[in-house]
Amino acid sequence: MRALRNIFRLGLKELWSLFRDPVLMALVVYTFTAAVYAVAHGVQTEVRNAAIAVVDEDRSILSGRIRGAFLPPQFRDADLIGISEMEQALDTGRYSFVLHVPARFEADVLAGRQPSLQLNVDATAMTLAGNGTAYIQRIVQDELAVFLSGDDAGTALPASLVPRARFNPNLQSQWFFAVMQVIGNVTILSVVLSGAAVIREREHGTIEHLMVMPVTALEIMLAKIWANGLVIVAAAVLSLLVVVEGLMGIPVPGSIPVFAVGAAVYLFAVTSLGIMLATFATTMPQFGLLAIPVFVVLYLLSGGVTPLEAMPDLLRNLMQLSPATHFTSFAEAVLYRDAGLLLVWKELLAVACIGGVFLALALSRFRGTMAAAR
Repeated sequence: MRALRNIFRLGLKELWSLFRDPVLMALVVYTFTAAVYAVAHGVQTEVRNAAIAVVDEDRSILSGRIRGAFLPPQFRDADLIGISEMEQALDTGRYSFVLHVPARFEADVLAGRQPSLQLNVDATAMTLAGNGTAYIQRIVQDELAVFLSGDDAGTALPASLVPRARFNPNLQSQWFFAVMQVIGNVTILSVVLSGAAVIREREHGTIEHLMVMPVTALEIMLAKIWANGLVIVAAAVLSLLVVVEGLMGIPVPGSIPVFAVGAAVYLFAVTSLGIMLATFATTMPQFGLLAIPVFVVLYLLSGGVTPLEAMPDLLRNLMQLSPATHFTSFAEAVLYRDAGLLLVWKELLAVACIGGVFLALALSRFRGTMAAAR
């Protein structure tokens, strides 16, 4: 009981120190409010208002129908340009797509010769280029099918494919990026706040005070973990409720309390990592330089930004040792697909086991730091 009282009271001290630090408090508020809103509205993966032009050397009914099929909101009205303008238009970035319709295109289609259309794409914007190319291919194929059938209702096929998008019916990138930004910010702030708590003790000289108190290194570490973890869990939950659901109107179908439980387990692992990193640094600038590559790797390779299936086998297997990978899988299942604890307990167990290893390593380093300070 005395150990629990020590951990509780030291945690209150950590909360008081954090609330009196205006820079860290401003960082927490900005990260879970303005940063979430800016990323959700600024990063777009779907095609919106793409600039397209058509080089029409056929000037037929079919080529006119294809040109008129590019409609908002995916595309701007297609401009008609000459073949001599195409290269310059792409080089200057005036158009993202230029469709070249050759002469006698309609006549060749009617004669069954299967002519080719050339689509020139500015691939410097890779996401727009890939998604836009797929859209254009579908639009051209649909117009060809309607033209050959002579029926604007479409070609009668023996079977039809009806796509159904679950969990994000309109395929809006805002729904994905808003929630993923909150998940990623949990990782970043966990490392920063827990590491800053250790550095702050060293810079203010209060670590010597802790050493003469009847407390152990484990009690000091657990106090920092629960105090900083509580702030981050509260900020993440408020961000989902106020910013994501309230301000941006993005539905979160999953259980936020279940997410909070998983985030608490995850913070046990990541705050331990932040404390361990802080034992290698003596000042906040040094800690920042050390922590940046760590949480960048954790964030980018967790499976939220790049799917794990797209990674090389060695890297994918290596990232199974990262708690961020299992937490991202847990958070996506809970927040996007409304999964319960019975479906995600394996991810929570993996996070807890990895967190136990991190805690042991951090405790060993922290004890060494306190012994060196003596």
